[in-house]
Amino acid sequence: MDALSTPQVTLLVVYCGIVAVLSLLGFHRWHNLRLYLRHRHDRIEPQAQFDQLPGVTVQLPIYNEYHVVERLISAVGRLDYPLERLQIQVLDDSTDETQSRAEAAVSRLQEKGIDIEYVHRNHRTGFKAGALDHGLQSAKHEFIFILDADFVPPADVLHRSMHHFTDPGIGMVQMRWGHINRHHSLLTRIQSIFLDGHLVVEHTARSRSGRFFNFNGTAGIWRRRAIDEAGGWTHDTLTEDLDLSFRSQLAGWRFRYLPEVEVPAELPVEMNAFKSQQHRWTKGAVQTAKKILPRVWRAPLPMKVKIEATFHLTANSSHLLILTMAILMLPVLSIRELIPWQQRVFIIDLPMFCMATMAVSGFYLASQQALYKDWKTSIKYLPLLMAVGISLCVNNARAVLEGLIGYQTGFHRTPKYGATGETRALGAKYAGAKTIIAAIELMMAVYFVFVIAKAWSVQMYAGIPFLMLFHAGFLYTGVLSGLQPFFSRCWLPLTRPVAA
Repeated sequence: MDALSTPQVTLLVVYCGIVAVLSLLGFHRWHNLRLYLRHRHDRIEPQAQFDQLPGVTVQLPIYNEYHVVERLISAVGRLDYPLERLQIQVLDDSTDETQSRAEAAVSRLQEKGIDIEYVHRNHRTGFKAGALDHGLQSAKHEFIFILDADFVPPADVLHRSMHHFTDPGIGMVQMRWGHINRHHSLLTRIQSIFLDGHLVVEHTARSRSGRFFNFNGTAGIWRRRAIDEAGGWTHDTLTEDLDLSFRSQLAGWRFRYLPEVEVPAELPVEMNAFKSQQHRWTKGAVQTAKKILPRVWRAPLPMKVKIEATFHLTANSSHLLILTMAILMLPVLSIRELIPWQQRVFIIDLPMFCMATMAVSGFYLASQQALYKDWKTSIKYLPLLMAVGISLCVNNARAVLEGLIGYQTGFHRTPKYGATGETRALGAKYAGAKTIIAAIELMMAVYFVFVIAKAWSVQMYAGIPFLMLFHAGFLYTGVLSGLQPFFSRCWLPLTRPVAA
């Protein structure tokens, strides 16, 4: 083996360091999967039943939701709950025709004797957190059920959830998101698997093993005191739900997760909308980590809670690491051809393969097996799932950097179109805009053509499938980001029924 220069050794050390950190994150995913498998059959029952159901205020924060606002309000109007103990607030910050649609839908329910009010702010101070806090000022009841505009709650959701609050220490009950348009496209199918992994495996593992877990911003019920004692809604992060969740649990409140109670919702159908959502969640988690982690480590909490909270709030750093690793691939390949194959495999390749590929596969397949009879059909989506997860590193690394340096941006809503699984595309009213990120993703796809060619030339054939994930992911994400704003201007009915 030829002697390596100091810059080459430095580059290789940096690369191996990145692999080590990503392997640690992969090990954490294995650990969460182990906790899930240990606790998945635990029965979480209410400690008692209310003799008389308590009052509930339903808050519907909306902003320019023209396509879905009527569906949302109609579904909430069908909730099976005593009318004298139910209040509905439509918290509308819209600036478009959504206002008139929402007001008309509210009027129809008022005529039926339902206690529902339309609350409009002519500003967006605090964005969603500001709207929720504004609504609390006129909330009549102790329990607050929050639903985003793209959700369609089943009529019995409150009956199935409220009795858990007979335990006076429970501050929040979270239900599992379902997916109305799971089969709409390849993109929505991939998103559904991503979310199922979080909502089934992570939430179950954390909540039932005594770790902190978070309110997902919607499809959850809060005890008003748990909000107030945590300091209320704040808007200094883009993930006001994650922030309040940790503050509330630090204040001593316990949360409960109900995976058996499904509340269907609409998945983003555009790549740019999906990336915008991911950017907001990633940046908000970084902002929350900076704000909350010092308090977590100062708090008198078990070490397992502190460690899990740290992994939970810092896991998005992986996007920055993956992007750096991707950029270093080509120069590192040139260095690695000088290293004997035994060292190359066991020092660099094997940990990445085991901790990334296998961890991801087991993690997401476990969620599919728990939810769907046809879970084995999800196996074929795993390569593209991993490819898309990798390709998001450009979009999300930007979010991580913005969160770290404190760069402030507004709350960008995720467009919804009232998709039902029976229509293929949507109309352009809220079509996502193209950004420079798509061009960078396509450049990375081209870059990996050269990386793959280099791997072939140095006979590193075993690594080519791994490199193909990078190329395919960047190409898929970049092309869809550029073309979907065009396709969204069409409305194409499906030619065949869509599976439920």
